[in-house]
Amino acid sequence: MTFDEALAAAERAVDLSGSDPARALALARTVLASLPASCRGTTGQTGDPDGGGAVPERASGCRHCEAEVVAHRALAVAARELGDLPFAEERLHRAVEISLRAGLPHRAAQARLSLVHIRTELGHPEQALAIATDAEPGLAPAELGRLGVHRAMALARLGRYREAVEHCDRAMTVLGDDVRFVAGAMLNRGLARVFLGEFEAAEADLGRCAELARDAGLEHVLALAEGNLPFLAARRGDLPAAFTAYRRAQDLLLDYPERLATVRCDLAEALVTAHLPGEARALLDMAVPELAAAGARVTLAEARLLLARVELRTGDPRRARESAELAARELAAQGRTVLTPLAEEILLRARLALDPSSAELPATVPEMLSCAEALDAAGHRDASAALRLSAAEIALRLGDRPSAEGQLALLARSGRGVVARRATALRRFLAGDRRGAFAAVLAGLAEVGSGTKAFEDPVMRAHAAREGEPLAEFGLALAMRTGRGRTVLAWAERWRAVTGGAGLPLAPGLAALRAALGESVLVEFVRHEAELAAVVVTGERVTLRRLGPFATVAEATVRLRYGLRRTHLLDGRAPESGAEAAELERLLFQPLRDRLGDRPLVIVPTGALHILPWPLLPMNADRPVSVAASAAAWLAGRQVPAVRDGRVVTVAGPGLRCSEAEARMVGECHPGTERVAARRAEVMTALERADVAHLAAHGMFSPRSPLLSSIDLDDGPLMAYDLLRLRTPPGLVVLSACDAGMAHAPADGAPLGLAGTFLSLGTRCVVASLVPVRDEETLALMTAFHGSLAAGAPPARALATASGKTGVAGFVCFGCGDQPVASGPGESVTRPAHDPA
Repeated sequence: MTFDEALAAAERAVDLSGSDPARALALARTVLASLPASCRGTTGQTGDPDGGGAVPERASGCRHCEAEVVAHRALAVAARELGDLPFAEERLHRAVEISLRAGLPHRAAQARLSLVHIRTELGHPEQALAIATDAEPGLAPAELGRLGVHRAMALARLGRYREAVEHCDRAMTVLGDDVRFVAGAMLNRGLARVFLGEFEAAEADLGRCAELARDAGLEHVLALAEGNLPFLAARRGDLPAAFTAYRRAQDLLLDYPERLATVRCDLAEALVTAHLPGEARALLDMAVPELAAAGARVTLAEARLLLARVELRTGDPRRARESAELAARELAAQGRTVLTPLAEEILLRARLALDPSSAELPATVPEMLSCAEALDAAGHRDASAALRLSAAEIALRLGDRPSAEGQLALLARSGRGVVARRATALRRFLAGDRRGAFAAVLAGLAEVGSGTKAFEDPVMRAHAAREGEPLAEFGLALAMRTGRGRTVLAWAERWRAVTGGAGLPLAPGLAALRAALGESVLVEFVRHEAELAAVVVTGERVTLRRLGPFATVAEATVRLRYGLRRTHLLDGRAPESGAEAAELERLLFQPLRDRLGDRPLVIVPTGALHILPWPLLPMNADRPVSVAASAAAWLAGRQVPAVRDGRVVTVAGPGLRCSEAEARMVGECHPGTERVAARRAEVMTALERADVAHLAAHGMFSPRSPLLSSIDLDDGPLMAYDLLRLRTPPGLVVLSACDAGMAHAPADGAPLGLAGTFLSLGTRCVVASLVPVRDEETLALMTAFHGSLAAGAPPARALATASGKTGVAGFVCFGCGDQPVASGPGESVTRPAHDPA
């Protein structure tokens, strides 16, 4: 191969590295193998052209040296595209060294240009910027545009997003028809704009990048553009779109594990912003080992830092400490002083979680404030404010009121935001101004509510609302101090309104609630610190009763459910559930008996009580019981207008012995019932037009991701996420499926799962099981239930009657179950409003 042929082939390999990196590698190796031995660092010997070793001295201007330099650069750029960063760095250093010895300053500058990108991804963005400064004098104008694209990436890694956008803007004015780097500029600018919150502009950049890459055959760049769409969607609050885009990116990036790991980290960061640390941790547990294997030091350090955060938030301070220690060392080695204070904060909080007694040490508050100063200096003002508030609360416990009040005053002056509202409320409380403290809490909850109302996804809404949970707890604590039931009820309901999506922290009118209850009684359970209390509302009065430690009730609930599951699954000899039910009844209702009598009961649970099968308690035998997310949600179900004609639909899912018999039975009880094929599209369409829907199928509850809970159909599972597309859900839904009534409540007022999803969409009442029930027993119970329902009994009364006749326990009536439901052609039916709160 002549010099001209070798140089042309090497340049061709550089051009190919973006569209076909494997072919570029092969071509560059061919070029190196064709060169004279003296130009391959072998001092006249043949051998591996990719091997290590020192580069020999050579005469300045050696013609073949230029082809060798370009070939090494092609190897590096192609290796980078394939995820081998250390190899890419080694090749570029060799290219720079050969260029300088051979008197080729322009080729040295080109190698340095490529090295900017590699050093950034290896964890040295500051060094990358210094290399860019060295490269700049030797580059042509178009190459300076390429350098600007790489500089933008380094700046973004340092959190200098606006500068990154400006460098991309300037680069695109000189890049001309350099499609690969124009697409890269669009990609880097789009990512920077995501961090700046400029979502529409970011989407336009990523879309244009994908379009250019697709037309030019740059499959890898296309995959990167697609791979950043999940991050964009999650940051703007559209989690369903984020997961859809992630699945598409996962398919595109299967052959690029380091890039796929980066996509996972980006999505995990957005999930943390959306208050979904559990889902973020699952992604990071996959991404961190892949990044470590690829040597992607910058992304790895950020991933470890993010993993430490989610480990702390998911209750694993020991692992959080280990991850934060690794991240702190890596960030310090990379000179990334902007992020190191965040690692120090996690280490401090992990230590306090692992050793609560350390909070009592006099040095703790000064240490926290020192870390807060470092966070402020690095621009992390939200983290600093949260740490200052924690320091103030610890100072109060230590009796250091001056230090506490100083920090609270500083935070209160900072303006709006939950931390500022909490600081203001605490200051006013310390000053004896309870009314002012309540006002600050209410203003803070209104801010949280206005931010969560926009989320259609109930999971995102509930988790996003948790930012205000400490504020809500403080408001409830103030209410408990009054000893007045109506005050406690109002503050508990205000928080449930926020988490349930009402937007404003409004409590239902007490007069309207009493009138709607009639002869029924409502019991709303609330937690104050480690204690459980109940507010009892009847038509005559509102009463507050303290019930004792919440942990005792939660443990008894778990034992009862364990016994029921073993009984229904015939899994050996089960514990005596009757004794556990009686004990729970004593713990929960003994102090309330003088208010309950034998009246119908409406229960608003908290925490673990969401999974308690309430009708199983002895006092509830033959008693209509409805379980609601809030008093306001129950009241809304009583106040909706009557529409439509009582159409009933029924579905028989696969794999159940009695599902066909159930479907026939429903048709016999309700003339005109429509039988619907057990396929997702048909079921979703039927749910839109039905007033009563009965689904007999296998059910699965996903406690970690409740909207992944599902009902099995012939063509796959119908997910709770799928139900979010319903515009007019049925008024009554019967989920004749095991565990279909199970819920995970990240915050009071937001039970998440199949039943909770229907209710959040506007379904007035859901009948579902909280434990596995055998097929034959379910058929017997449902036959009795639908018989009573068809005779005009409200769902809660029909379920109580059916349970009494059959002795089958485990099903619960959720929502507003005390209104009759029309179930035949030509009849009217009560329909729910879309907003249940």
